[in-house]
Amino acid sequence: MTISRRDVLKLGGTAVAVGATRGLLAPGAVAAQAPRRGGVFRIAGFEPQGFDPHQTLSYRSLTILSMTHSRLVRVKAGPAVRPGTTPLEPDLAESWSQPGDTTYVFRLRRGVRWHPTPPVGGRELTADDVKYSYERFLTVSGNPARSLLDPVEKIEVLDRYTVRFTLKEPFAWFLDVLASTSMLIVPREAVETYGDLKKAAACIGTGPWMLERHEPGVRVSLTRHPEYFLSGLPYADGVEIAVERDPASRFAAFLAGRYDFGPEYAMVLRRLDLDVARQRKPGLQTAEFVLPTMNMTWMKLDQKPFDDLRVRRAMAIATNWRDLVAANAWAHGHGVPNPAIPAAFQEWSIPLAELPPEGRRLYEYDPAEAKRLLAEAGYATGFTTPVETTAGYASDYMDGVQAQLQNWKAAGIESELRLKEYGAFLATTLAGKFEKVALGLFSWTEPDSYLYRLYVPGQPSNVGGVNDAKLTELIGLERRTFDARRRREILWDIQRYLSQKAYYLYGPSFSVVVAWDAAVRNFAPNIGHDYGGRLVAAWLDR
Repeated sequence: MTISRRDVLKLGGTAVAVGATRGLLAPGAVAAQAPRRGGVFRIAGFEPQGFDPHQTLSYRSLTILSMTHSRLVRVKAGPAVRPGTTPLEPDLAESWSQPGDTTYVFRLRRGVRWHPTPPVGGRELTADDVKYSYERFLTVSGNPARSLLDPVEKIEVLDRYTVRFTLKEPFAWFLDVLASTSMLIVPREAVETYGDLKKAAACIGTGPWMLERHEPGVRVSLTRHPEYFLSGLPYADGVEIAVERDPASRFAAFLAGRYDFGPEYAMVLRRLDLDVARQRKPGLQTAEFVLPTMNMTWMKLDQKPFDDLRVRRAMAIATNWRDLVAANAWAHGHGVPNPAIPAAFQEWSIPLAELPPEGRRLYEYDPAEAKRLLAEAGYATGFTTPVETTAGYASDYMDGVQAQLQNWKAAGIESELRLKEYGAFLATTLAGKFEKVALGLFSWTEPDSYLYRLYVPGQPSNVGGVNDAKLTELIGLERRTFDARRRREILWDIQRYLSQKAYYLYGPSFSVVVAWDAAVRNFAPNIGHDYGGRLVAAWLDR
């Protein structure tokens, strides 16, 4: 099943081109051009939240680490891959097999070298490194993504270049999870030397570029790994990530030619700036697609008034998702509403028309009905609640927050906005340490995490405290189901069920425009934090 443009419009969204591209090089055209070695990719970025891939979920860190580290498998990249899709290919693994439903065997590439940096010194990567990294992932204190590998029972080294994973039960998303940028392989020596990997000196991997310099608050500079395992790659000699906090300054620098890619996260160019950029930058290349990142509202479900379904439904109906899309400069009116799984995952996300009537109503803005539901629940004059979020997602995000709070106010729900520093927000609010209500963004590259991590009891991301035996059983069933058609049916049933419970409130996803300079060749954007995968085979024609 796919969602066509017509299907999206039936959902009530504004004009969206799902998967549409402009300026992408066709595979044949790329093959006809000889890649050019040299040059430095220049990117607008943000100050990283440390350099330990096993202790952060922040895009600020993982986009950088995707260029310095490797995984067993990764998402394919390049102009032949349609943005929004995630086909897999080998990374450190040369090949893999699945002897049974709970067993995966990976054969590693031979001759993979760590960066020639002390204390690792460019030695060869082996199966022991893979075992060490994933066992650390499962045991290191403070790993917010640990649950991604919950199904793993044991990891065994069969020989120097072979590692076997045994799972506790079948897990249909296992390979997709291994492609996550949270699954980066790290060296034991760096951990033993520095105690953790948060410091820049500990940023040592097997990826295409090496960390050369980190100037806090200013820039991160990467240089080419001289013994990268893919022969001849990367083409670019380096990557320069400038820390630029102000969107207007980032855009001005992009127009001035100081950046090769759109100046927002994921190399997005704000739609408000698109016309000016096309006039000022001849040959600008762009691609348009829907991000799986969605605004979410979490509530403490064991506290009043949020223990009442009528209140949660009232908050959903009082939220006009179109206002959120219109307020965001990235989208500027282009976006789609989301069920539990973002609409960007076209095969797995249920069309709103397939939801039960009460589920469809959650996406129909109706402040009068919201007031009626509140009165029915005993809140005829509304109520006031603290709302926690962070401005660390950028000012465009905060514009949407203000629009949402204004929506609620019209229905009688007053908000006491409490802003947290970005790092503190990740460490507290996203770990469930908030008083009543929290707003934030949630984004993964496979649909299962939008269910398992948010709804299964005991998961750190289950910040509302959902404990629903039927829902837990359904999520476990979809995770064990390898037949894609049957798994989709289960996922649709789950989304129907969730639309009747409204445990969390789902905001829209944005249809964004990604932009890159005319000189950039063999590049295409995609969802997720994997900048390294998309840049490794790209080059600069200047």
